[in-house]
Amino acid sequence: MQREAAAIRESWLGRALSTRPADRPAAEAAISGLYRLIGLPRPRFHWVSSPAKGLATVPPGTRTREDIDRLTEWPVPRRLSALAGTLRHELDARLRPRGRPFDQIVRRTTYLPLQRSVTSTLLPPLNAAHESRVFRRAWYDTLSVAWIAEYDALRRAAGAVFTGEHRRLLALWTAATTSCGWWWPREDTCVVSERPVTLHTEVWGENGEVRPHHADGPAVRYSDGWDLHAWHGRPVPAWVITDPSVRRIADEPNVEVRRCAIEHIGWPAYVDQAGLRLVARAPDPGNPGCELQLYDMRAGTRVLLAVNGSQERDGHRRRYGLTVPAFDDPIAAAGWTYGLSAEHYSLLQRRT
Repeated sequence: MQREAAAIRESWLGRALSTRPADRPAAEAAISGLYRLIGLPRPRFHWVSSPAKGLATVPPGTRTREDIDRLTEWPVPRRLSALAGTLRHELDARLRPRGRPFDQIVRRTTYLPLQRSVTSTLLPPLNAAHESRVFRRAWYDTLSVAWIAEYDALRRAAGAVFTGEHRRLLALWTAATTSCGWWWPREDTCVVSERPVTLHTEVWGENGEVRPHHADGPAVRYSDGWDLHAWHGRPVPAWVITDPSVRRIADEPNVEVRRCAIEHIGWPAYVDQAGLRLVARAPDPGNPGCELQLYDMRAGTRVLLAVNGSQERDGHRRRYGLTVPAFDDPIAAAGWTYGLSAEHYSLLQRRT
């Protein structure tokens, strides 16, 4: 059953991260069906090319001009989220008692990896598009395929039986979440975004989770040119990917952005280009066969170069740098990163 649930997860992940043009008739029909269920007529649809356009758009003739950063206070998203919540409650009631082994397998194999993948891959562009990063995710979680995929897997892999009405409602939510990008419903109009035209990801979790990453350009790009660069799941300024120079790194105040840029250059190349002075080197007692290198970086700060104790998914071991206080001993610096003295770090069997 776990293998079948994993196959179902991969199918839903492909639908969630599709870069094909939206199926506008299917999306409009499904969204209109959801509107009818909360007592509203079919809205006027206003299609936009990207979430950035969607968040900035108030369609002409709209009666209400809600602030997009107060989305969770809009009446229609609240009512639609409640509609989805009622459906989930009814389905869960049919599946009681939950917590059976196969329920947990499906949740661990399907729902959680999909939710993490959507959160890692499709929410960062929304965060970047919002003028204010302080917003609630409740509506966007409703539009995530993860909860729908879980019930699909429970039905197909675990034999759960749903009523015809429940299947109809799940089909409406499926079409509304997989036929287009994000959408923002008002009482009279609904703004709907196209999907991205480019989406680069990498697998990073044990259950098929993915996150945005592209070393040669935008990880996410929409047809209007709006894009997002990402390094191993971390959204970064474009220069980190296109021009990660020593000067730019020195001027960057964000330590995580600096780390990503240095990793893109490669630590050995960065050390050479930045002219960092080697303070000391020593065999790594926590990682036999590898070496610790301590470099002077800036006033009162040094950088410790080490090799990861565990392998990456492709089999290699990542070389990385850690900013440390002005130690003279690389073993003491390594111990400090673990909250250990040099003596205790030297006694480690192997670090990860």
